[in-house]
Amino acid sequence: MFKKTQLISTADLTRADVDFLVKEAESLRGKRTKDLQGKIAATLFFEPSTRTRLSFESAAHRLGASIISVADPKTSSLAKGESLEDTIRVVDKFADIIVMRHPEAGAAERAVKCTKKPFINAGDGANQHPTQALLDMLTIKREMGKIDGLVIGFTGDLKYGRTVHSLLYLLAHYKIRKIFLISPKELRLPRMYLDLLRKARIPFAETADLSKSIKEMDVLYMTRIQQERFKNEKEYRKYKGAYVLTAGLVRKGKKSLRVLHPLPRIDEIATEVDNLPQAAYFRQAENGMYMRMALLKNLSK
Repeated sequence: MFKKTQLISTADLTRADVDFLVKEAESLRGKRTKDLQGKIAATLFFEPSTRTRLSFESAAHRLGASIISVADPKTSSLAKGESLEDTIRVVDKFADIIVMRHPEAGAAERAVKCTKKPFINAGDGANQHPTQALLDMLTIKREMGKIDGLVIGFTGDLKYGRTVHSLLYLLAHYKIRKIFLISPKELRLPRMYLDLLRKARIPFAETADLSKSIKEMDVLYMTRIQQERFKNEKEYRKYKGAYVLTAGLVRKGKKSLRVLHPLPRIDEIATEVDNLPQAAYFRQAENGMYMRMALLKNLSK
């Protein structure tokens, strides 16, 4: 059983937690239930979002819950100078479960101290995105039939990419054969995550060459260069377009290769890839709804 009532970081999850939630998400696929009937879920998005916000709200509706939301920070009292802590204290009085995205790293840890209600971190800056990592695990298991024994490649912005950071904590519980870390030198994975892989005894290779390493992969996890994480436009454009996955490049890999991407896609995956069987990223987005159903259902017990 999943006994937690708050989800802040994937560092707090065990392999048993992940396996349970993956199984639970699959059991909810295509269903509508009354598990949360009579309950109110607050979705607070103080940073732009399409997939995460809408999949959470769809998940809540499919479980029978009602929704109250903030979809634009300019429409909340934060724009008037209200503290995040006071906002959460107020929402706590209105909702039975709180889902929050915030642009500041560590915001979820601050917020959760102000409520005892079930709370889910839907992304806090460049820090964590635990629900994305869980839906990624669901996608890998569904596409590949397993997680243990795979070779996985991460490409793009590994320095600021919270989806990559979050997923590595979960993969550390499994017997991953090898991880490729493909990025420009300036956007390499931070040392703390390299130490995590070493502690988990997962072999890894840092490289800038996607074309060569793709041949060994079972899963390729593409990420965009995130403009919002850079200090200025000039710095962002320096790395924009560093990696572009084409159909030709995909065909250099195994026929069983699966390509994941947390989306949104900008220019790092050519649209010609979309119709290839290897392209799993839109199926991945759908999986997010079922994983978030599993989380809302089980955190609210």
